[in-house]
Amino acid sequence: MESLLASIPERFWPNIRVGLRLAFIAITAVVVTYLLRRLVSRLRYHIVQVAEEIEGVPDPEVEKRAATMAGVFRTLVTVIIGTVAIAMSLREMGFDIGPLVAGAGVAGIAIGLGSQHLFKDLLSGFFLLVDDQVRVGDVAVINGTGGVVEELNLRTTVLRDSEGVVHFFQNGNITALANRTRDYSNYIFKIGLAYGSNVDAALEILQRIDAEVRASPFGELIREPLEPWGVDQFVETGVILKARIKTLPGRQWQVGREMNRRIKAAFEEAGIEFQTRIPRAEPLREPAPTRTEVQQMVREVTAELLAKAPNPANKPGAKT
Repeated sequence: MESLLASIPERFWPNIRVGLRLAFIAITAVVVTYLLRRLVSRLRYHIVQVAEEIEGVPDPEVEKRAATMAGVFRTLVTVIIGTVAIAMSLREMGFDIGPLVAGAGVAGIAIGLGSQHLFKDLLSGFFLLVDDQVRVGDVAVINGTGGVVEELNLRTTVLRDSEGVVHFFQNGNITALANRTRDYSNYIFKIGLAYGSNVDAALEILQRIDAEVRASPFGELIREPLEPWGVDQFVETGVILKARIKTLPGRQWQVGREMNRRIKAAFEEAGIEFQTRIPRAEPLREPAPTRTEVQQMVREVTAELLAKAPNPANKPGAKT
């Protein structure tokens, strides 16, 4: 019995040693991944702080670009360390990874030939990041769909629209991309006034409201004063005034809604009328004829045609 117990460690020691090595590889991979991801996050915050010290004010553009690049680097770190850990684990379990690596290379070539769209997505995502076309947190319109960029990877871009719907776009299939919050944003005012309204007074009120808004807490969101464009066009129901204001990226809607609220109240107080739609008069239509009337018209037309038809008895040579 004692000899049997003494032989158990020697018999299972190789398996125990392999298990300990596998556990060490897994723990090391987890720890290294955690530390590198933390390092990337700290580097991101350091870049933002340095940019803030240089500029003197927080720069949301630098912060969004740093957040985007940090997300990509964290994904790459996880994939690379995970791949290395799996390869080391296979070698510890006695697998010859040489043929596996060679087979993976051949399989990779075969998969690459049949998965050209995958490499197209990766290449397009790479240029999206290098060219800084869009960042996490930007409001963008991709292939006609607008929303906030929540994720930006080498293969896909994820948007969430105003209704909370999440849209996934493969980077290789992005044919049209519009970034609405790059560096700064503009809000365009289109104000319709009746023809009898005083346009000059309306423009003065717009400039007064602009000064009031810039003096309020909303002024921190505005980069430049209101730029009135004047009467832009004449329409059937009045005139259209246009103006533009420049804001921080993504804050144009917040500033625009506040100014629209004040514009409506100020115009109503000054007696300036907004344009209204005049309903068009519907053309008079005669009621559809009844069935009896249709039958009477058919009988009258038939009788008229028969009356005009030639009589065969009156033809020359006809027998009497």
